[in-house]
Amino acid sequence: MTLGGRPIQLKSLTWYKKLATKRGRVEAGAFLVEGERAVEQIAASHPDQILEIITTKELPQRYRNYSIRSLTESQFRSICTSKTPQGTMALVRLPVDLYSHRLPEHRGNKVLLLEDIQDPGNVGTLIRAAGAFDFSGIILTERCADPLSPKCVQASAGSILSVWMRRTSQYLELAEALKEDGFTLIAADLNGMQDPSVLTRCEKLLLCLGNEASGISAQLKDKSHHRFKIPIAREKAESLNVAVCGAILMYLCSRKRAGTQS
Repeated sequence: MTLGGRPIQLKSLTWYKKLATKRGRVEAGAFLVEGERAVEQIAASHPDQILEIITTKELPQRYRNYSIRSLTESQFRSICTSKTPQGTMALVRLPVDLYSHRLPEHRGNKVLLLEDIQDPGNVGTLIRAAGAFDFSGIILTERCADPLSPKCVQASAGSILSVWMRRTSQYLELAEALKEDGFTLIAADLNGMQDPSVLTRCEKLLLCLGNEASGISAQLKDKSHHRFKIPIAREKAESLNVAVCGAILMYLCSRKRAGTQS
């Protein structure tokens, strides 16, 4: 295989398989994005982050400037984690400072904090929703599912690079730093208030979601300015899935400017 007339040393299939683990991803400085639409999304929004495209088929001309690795269907299935491989995946650079304890200089005005959310599908769906509702970043605890694990990346549907991320044990310190920077901390809590205006009147907002079973920790509740709950018909459903809850809350947060303009 060549790129721009230069020979490229092929990596073993085992090398790609190791990217399913955090250690493999950190050592390689890269992770895999599977699926045609997800690869298209990454190529459109962050083209410089793609290191290589791996495929079993003929690709469109828009990928001509990338290094392309052609595999047989059997070889592709051996490194693919999805049950129904689509024949295309991308090798993508690891996001900068993902495992750092420091906030980025440009942190935006809307940040999501995920505390110990362990299901990778939930984490990936929340990353996708955060991008869709124009959140700038996500703080994840070390007990959260790794956002670059295959199931998380798959659930994010190509939105994995749409927000900055920090996965750290020092999340309470980061929350405190955001408070000092003028952020209002709002925790999703079954015993919270139901007035949605609290979500729309904040100039800077840190929205906190908790573990699927136990919710927000007492420490994070103590740091919060407000606790909010989504009113539901409890005689029909005891609670909402955390990803559904997060998407609803992020949507309500996004209505601020729309409401002021109408």
